[in-house]
Amino acid sequence: MKIAANRIDGFIRKPDPQCRTALVYGPDDGLVRERVETLIEAVAGSRDDPFRVSRIDARTLDEDPTRLADEAASLSLGGGRRVVHVDHATDRLAAALKDLPGGLEHGDGMAFVVVEAGELGPRSPLRRLFEENSAAAALPCYLDEGPGLTRIIKESLEKQGVKATDAALDYLTDHLGADRKMTRAEIEKLALYVDKGGEADLETAMACVGDSAARGLDDLVFAAAGGRQRDLDRILQRLFFEGTGAITVLRAANRHFQRLHYVTGMITGGASPDSAMGALRPKVFYKHAPAFRSQLGGWPADRIASALEILLDAERACKTTGAPAAAICARALMRIAHAAGSARMAGAGRG
Repeated sequence: MKIAANRIDGFIRKPDPQCRTALVYGPDDGLVRERVETLIEAVAGSRDDPFRVSRIDARTLDEDPTRLADEAASLSLGGGRRVVHVDHATDRLAAALKDLPGGLEHGDGMAFVVVEAGELGPRSPLRRLFEENSAAAALPCYLDEGPGLTRIIKESLEKQGVKATDAALDYLTDHLGADRKMTRAEIEKLALYVDKGGEADLETAMACVGDSAARGLDDLVFAAAGGRQRDLDRILQRLFFEGTGAITVLRAANRHFQRLHYVTGMITGGASPDSAMGALRPKVFYKHAPAFRSQLGGWPADRIASALEILLDAERACKTTGAPAAAICARALMRIAHAAGSARMAGAGRG
């Protein structure tokens, strides 16, 4: 069964007793992990008790296909219900789950199986397996963006007794949201700097969040779309070193090109570049507005569509091929940056 977005938080804190297993998936790696850990704690009472929690990397099940069934059937030495956490899951795991004793509807006494995965399309065998089974739960985790992200930022600040100006909120909304864990960490850092009872202005928000991974993602997508291959490589290596996932990077680039596509479409329909950019939510941060406007000229609709296809293919390859995700991501972004650089040079030659 698919759990509706407004029911997910309640479900992970108190899972349905009839549910035997859960799939937590989506493009927001931080939110996926946060919900997985909350669910594990709700079922087992602890996230790090080795007698109650067993963790399996799905990539090892090809070599040991019976391990999942063995772990699911094992009893807790100290009593209580065990959890088997399967990480890095792909569609290849669907067959192993069907082979569990009793399938996904295994009986009482079996461990609760929590499956953690990246983004899965509507036709994903793994996702459909969970959505179509009444004893299983599918919990999607989508990226925070737009008004929803602004609300999360405001609520997180308010919980720590801190407010923010409208300009600061616009900046934070534009630079956070690619990963829930990262968003929470940056908000906590900002609140600690401002202190309880204070108000964050734009300058303070830029000082606290400016060097974050979120800002790095922003710099990266502008470098890729601007054809700056050397800058792209440097920023990408730093993001990977800091632990940013390949899917998170690809999704950030995808979102940038979708925004370019939206504005390009409005301009084609007769809107001016300024009015079209002004319609974006969140708005383009003022320091990036010149670069965004410049990229509108270098990325017509057909080339944007090609870039989006490259990013989609790369994301699919990251989740299905078993090849190193970082290498797949880097190759896709370099292809885009090379195309942008070639188009810029061609334009300069014609001029």
